[in-house]
Amino acid sequence: MFDIDRWREIFQSISKNKLRSVMSGFTVAFAILLFTLLFGIVSGLSNSFKDAFADDAQNSMFVRVWKTTKPYKGLQTGRRIQLKNNDFDYVKDEYDGKIELLTARVNRNVNISYKNNQDNYSLRAVHPDHQFLEKTIIDEGRYINQRDLKEKAKVIVIGRLVKEDLFGEKPALWKRVNVNGISYQIIGIFSDEGGDNEERMTYMPITTAQMIYGNNDEINSINIGYNPDLSLDEAIAFGNKLERDLRKKLNIHPDDQSALRVQNMAEANKGVGSFMLALYFIVIFIGSGTLVAGIIGISNIMIFVIKERTKEFGIRKALGAQPSSIVGMVVQESVLITTIAGYLGLSLGTYILSQIGDSLEDYFITNPSVSPGIVIGATVVLILSGLIAGYVPAKRAAKIKPIVALRAD
Repeated sequence: MFDIDRWREIFQSISKNKLRSVMSGFTVAFAILLFTLLFGIVSGLSNSFKDAFADDAQNSMFVRVWKTTKPYKGLQTGRRIQLKNNDFDYVKDEYDGKIELLTARVNRNVNISYKNNQDNYSLRAVHPDHQFLEKTIIDEGRYINQRDLKEKAKVIVIGRLVKEDLFGEKPALWKRVNVNGISYQIIGIFSDEGGDNEERMTYMPITTAQMIYGNNDEINSINIGYNPDLSLDEAIAFGNKLERDLRKKLNIHPDDQSALRVQNMAEANKGVGSFMLALYFIVIFIGSGTLVAGIIGISNIMIFVIKERTKEFGIRKALGAQPSSIVGMVVQESVLITTIAGYLGLSLGTYILSQIGDSLEDYFITNPSVSPGIVIGATVVLILSGLIAGYVPAKRAAKIKPIVALRAD
C-alpha cells in the first residue's frame, strides 16, 4: 500500500491518461455534489421548522377562547366565552398526571416609565411555569415565583429591549418603574429566542394583575406543558379530550371551533415530522439514484481502462510481475481517483450551500447544511464501489496469460 514505486506508477498512469482520469473523477464528484446539495436543502427546511417553534416548548398546548358561532342549550350565538380561575384549577386538578407545566395568562397593554423615559409595552400576567413554556432566559435577577403570587406582589420582569429603552446602559435590576401610574419593582431582566417582539414584553404575577386591573378572576388563556413522557399520539389524544371536556364545562357546542380551541404542538410536531420523513425518503431515493449512476459510471470507465491496459498487463506479467501487484495497482488508482473526486464534490457542495444559504431564506430554507456523517457515508460507498469496479476487471485481466494479453488489440 505504501510502496513508493507503485505510487509513482499510479501517478504516471493518471498523468498519461488525463481524460480518462477526469471522466472517472467527474462521475464521482458530480454524484457527491448533487447528494450534498439535496441533503443541504432538506436540512435547511428542517432548520426553518425548528426556528418557527423555537420560541415555545415543544410540549406546549394553548387553550384560547372567543365568541360562539353556534347556539347551544338555549344559549345564543355570539356569546363571549370567558375563562376564569376555576377553569384553570379544573385543568390543574383533572389532568394532574398528564401535565408537567401550567400557567394562565392575562394580556394587557401598559405604559411604563422611568424618570424621563417611557413607552408602551405588552404585559403578560402569568404563573411561574410560564418561564419554561415560553423558554424565557433570565439574564439578571429572577422570574416570578409562588410567593409573588400569594402576596400579589407589585413586581415585574422586563425584557432586554425594555431595559435598553428605559435605562440604556445603566443598571435596571431592583429599580422601581411606573406602570400605568402604579410603582413596580424590577426583579428580573430576560432575553428570548423569539426575537425583538418577545424581548419587549413584561411579566408580572397574574394575581397582581387580576387585583389591580379589574379586581376579578378572569384569564385570557391557559398554557399547558404536557408530560414529555407522552408519545405524540397520546399527547394529541390528551389535547382532544381536554378540548371536549372544556366545551362541555363552558356550555359550548361540540363543533364550535371559534368559541374554544386547543392548539396542540404535538399535532404540529407530528405533521412536521411526517413531512420531513417523506422529504428525506424522496431525497434518499434521488440521492441513491445519483450514487447508483456514479457507481455505474465508475464501473464502465474502469472496464474500459482495464481493457485498454491489457497489453500493458501482459508485458508486466512477462517481466515477472505477480497478478496481485497488478490488481493492487489498479485498485489503488481507482480508490485514489474516487477519494479525491468525492472530496472535491463534497467541498464544492458545501461551498455552494454556504454561498447561497442567505438567499434561500425567502424560500423557507434556513442555514442549509449537510451532516458530515451522511456525505462521508456516501463517499465511502462510492470509494468501495470504485474499489470493486477496479478489482473485478483487474482480477480478470491479471489471469490472462502474457502471450494472450500481448496479442490483444
